[in-house]
Amino acid sequence: MTNNMNGSTFFKDLSAGVVVFLVALPLCLGIALASNAPLISGLIAGIVGGLIVSWISGSHTSVSGPAAGLTAIVFAQIEKLGSYEAFLGAVILAGVLQLVMGGLRAGSLAAFFPSSVIKGLLAAIGIILILKQIPHLFGHDPDWMGDMSFMQPDGENTFSELLATRFDIHIGATVVGLFSLLLLIFWDKTALKRIPVPAPLVVVLLGIGAVMLLEPRAEVWSIGSNHLVQVPVSDGLGGLFQSLPSPDYSKMLSTAVLLGAVTIAIVATLETLLNLEAVDKLDHQQRVSPPNRELVAQGTGNIVSGFLGGLPITSVIVRSSVNIASGGQTRLSCFIHGVFLLTTVAFFPYLLNRIPLSCLAAILMYTGFKLAGPATFKKMWLAGRQQFFPFVLTVIAIIVTDLLIGILIGMVIAIGFILYGNMRRPLRQVTERHVGGELTRIKLSNQVTFLNKASLMETLDQIPEQTHLVIDASETTHIDPDVVDLISDYQQETAPARNIQLSLVGFQSPILKNDLSHDLSVSTQDIQAKVTPSEVLQLMKEGNARFVRGEKVARNLIQQVDSTSQAQYPLATVLACMDSRVATEMIFDLGIGDIFSVRVAGNIAVDRTIGSCEYGCAVAGAKLLLVLGHTRCGAVMSSIDLAHQGKSALEATGCEHLDSVTSEITQVISADTTSEGERTSANMAFVDSITEANVRRNMHQLMEKSSRIRGLVEDGSLLLVGAVYNVKTGAVTFLED
Repeated sequence: MTNNMNGSTFFKDLSAGVVVFLVALPLCLGIALASNAPLISGLIAGIVGGLIVSWISGSHTSVSGPAAGLTAIVFAQIEKLGSYEAFLGAVILAGVLQLVMGGLRAGSLAAFFPSSVIKGLLAAIGIILILKQIPHLFGHDPDWMGDMSFMQPDGENTFSELLATRFDIHIGATVVGLFSLLLLIFWDKTALKRIPVPAPLVVVLLGIGAVMLLEPRAEVWSIGSNHLVQVPVSDGLGGLFQSLPSPDYSKMLSTAVLLGAVTIAIVATLETLLNLEAVDKLDHQQRVSPPNRELVAQGTGNIVSGFLGGLPITSVIVRSSVNIASGGQTRLSCFIHGVFLLTTVAFFPYLLNRIPLSCLAAILMYTGFKLAGPATFKKMWLAGRQQFFPFVLTVIAIIVTDLLIGILIGMVIAIGFILYGNMRRPLRQVTERHVGGELTRIKLSNQVTFLNKASLMETLDQIPEQTHLVIDASETTHIDPDVVDLISDYQQETAPARNIQLSLVGFQSPILKNDLSHDLSVSTQDIQAKVTPSEVLQLMKEGNARFVRGEKVARNLIQQVDSTSQAQYPLATVLACMDSRVATEMIFDLGIGDIFSVRVAGNIAVDRTIGSCEYGCAVAGAKLLLVLGHTRCGAVMSSIDLAHQGKSALEATGCEHLDSVTSEITQVISADTTSEGERTSANMAFVDSITEANVRRNMHQLMEKSSRIRGLVEDGSLLLVGAVYNVKTGAVTFLED
């Protein structure tokens, strides 16, 4: 434990444990009612979760007990197995399976189930809870509620109990149930939420009071014992254990019981692992619970609960979140809630037997609504079709069949959507314009299976002759052997026959060798000689547009390093500011060796920078000379403020050589006579005006001070251009002459 129990945590855990008990008591009873199980079974499960699971689990804040998510399974299994005693055998075996899964380190099982299916499972459970509790809400409380037959269209008792409710409405129970439901709905929306008592407990207490108040009334109002909780009345702990149902060991190895155990184990494990992850995110101390140890704890709890006659156990999110919100620090709070449950069942059963079933039905219906409310469906709809349709179809499948079959159907549907999407989008074809010309790039998806073979074959067949083609698998983790064979045949036979210059990138197969011999992204001597200044300008404009859109072309930078290791043939020379935000190769989406980048504060053209520009253009052969300023330039803004204050850079900063930069920009400021407003850096319009004027002045300086640059410009072999880079948007605005 990372958090030792001491005096300060004990009282917090005690307080939290009491609050969790108050929330758990009605939920344990209600879940047993919804499961068509003896009501005592829900309490036993809660007790085992508190007294036993809490000490085996590695979680400090998770609370275990009977879960609403298992009600549909429990209900169906009890009916399929013929008795609750036979069902207890399935609970024990489910616990054994969970122990095995924990030993096999299957704690990552939940990660293999699509979230749309899991959310569909929870929503279906919510709908089932609502439908199953409607009869109880109106006082129709038969001894049994069918085999979930309201979910099965061809069942003998389809909707029979729901229909029968119309003719068996108990006025007193209905009033209590509807009032309880309204109270729960409006609790968090009114000042009632300030009451420091859980809403379900208030509902239960008011329900007990209503029973006592209506008892002397007429029969239509009086809520008799057949409409109340019926927990066995025992004489202390000894009497309690004698009254508990016992497992039917004679049927434990039957096929039906074994299948039921597998169903319970899988769903209980999934719910536990999902809840555990959610609880860890709620934990204020951000402690991480070991999932494999949790499976061992839950397995042990289910074995004990099954032996004692209790329902299956999982980690439960509602009680766990209440525990954290109430200040629970260690597993002691969960243990304390179990102690209070045991004390109440053993010594105060008469009080429990005064709780109306319609009151518990209201609590369960409200719980179901939170699982399957309109907000849930809206959220899934907004997540897109690939999430929404598997979610909805999982809900429908669970409702019309059963929970396990519904989950399997949902899994198949979700996988089908994934495969369909992968078939539709196995690759992305783009046309890229590089310094060496255009190429077509086919980017393969993360998973390329045999299902994608036809789509890839069709795409390759449509590639025109004499195309530069790159098949890019740099983001691909799996390629089916059938697809590898297809690409290999294309590389060796089809591409050469059709004069397609093919490059392969990112392949990890021993059959397919990466080949970058036709790389067009590196400027070579031939490319530099053929390209015109206007074409270089257009390349830079297009590159900046890609940069702004976030669609940079793929480049193999290591290959470019190798290709330029012996010589460089830049296309452009850029005189830019040294500002860290002005990364010239990036903002023009160019590669290594494409540009000479001359950088100095304020992008000023002085002797040394002019010399660098001369070398880049006259010696290295660049076809474009770009003077690049940028918005919010520190050199420009500082120069403006220094000029306004009448100070030198040395006086303001103590830096001895900054005046050589600011004095150049100060000449631009002095020459400006048209700008309006305050002549300080606070006036961004003035700053932008000076930035652009500074670019134009430095272009003039290059032409005036360098006869070599001037000669190249005049004979058309060099293009001199000015531009301003916006540090907020990433866009470059080229200045018109």
